[in-house]
Amino acid sequence: MNKYNCVIKSNIKITQNTFLLECISSELANNIKPGQFCNIKVSDSYIPLLRRPFSICDVINDSIFFMINIHGNGTKTLSEKKAGEVVDILGPLGNGFILDEYFETAIIVAGGIGVAPFPFVTKIIPADIEIQSYLGARNKHEIITQGLVNISIATDDGSLGLEGNVVELLEKNKASFINKKVKMFACGPTPMLKAVQIFSLQNNINCEISTESAMACGFGICQGCPIDSVDENKFLLICKDGPVFNVKDVKL
Repeated sequence: MNKYNCVIKSNIKITQNTFLLECISSELANNIKPGQFCNIKVSDSYIPLLRRPFSICDVINDSIFFMINIHGNGTKTLSEKKAGEVVDILGPLGNGFILDEYFETAIIVAGGIGVAPFPFVTKIIPADIEIQSYLGARNKHEIITQGLVNISIATDDGSLGLEGNVVELLEKNKASFINKKVKMFACGPTPMLKAVQIFSLQNNINCEISTESAMACGFGICQGCPIDSVDENKFLLICKDGPVFNVKDVKL
């Protein structure tokens, strides 16, 4: 983990409330693993005080990409950054997805902005492994597909793909992967992750989930992002022990 002053190369609007922020740092880019995150200082002032955590969306040469979804003053400020400005980035942080295990098919499951880590994951998965991507969102305007392959979609309002949620979509399509050596990778809101956890355990599927939390420090000092362990006598920290966990190791 190090702190970098990164120059913004671009900041492109990709949906009504989502921007793709591209920052330059060869040293940071060379040390990132899929599923890790960075803590970004929003402004040069103390308002807002805390850094904001963002999944690393992709790495291309010296460029690091982050998906910025506007849901408060901090993310709004980042969405307004211009090319040439400098941002203070702490990272890479946390533990990412384990991709060096044996599996024949990768199942990617993303809800809303939970799609953020998967362009990089998709690129790193070996070419001989089949990838199926399942995306869910409230409506068609919130679906983001860039960098993904073999995509199936569910929307709550039925405006695109299956009318329903992404776990219902998994259930509908599980015949295409249930008899294969599968590993599932999921990211999204906690209720979705809980449903994915239940689905994977019921179907005996190896599954890792990328969890979300407000992270004040990003590396475990503040103890502000606990998640319950299956071990009744301990808890884990999302920023330090995660954000990626095997579904067998945590309670949601």
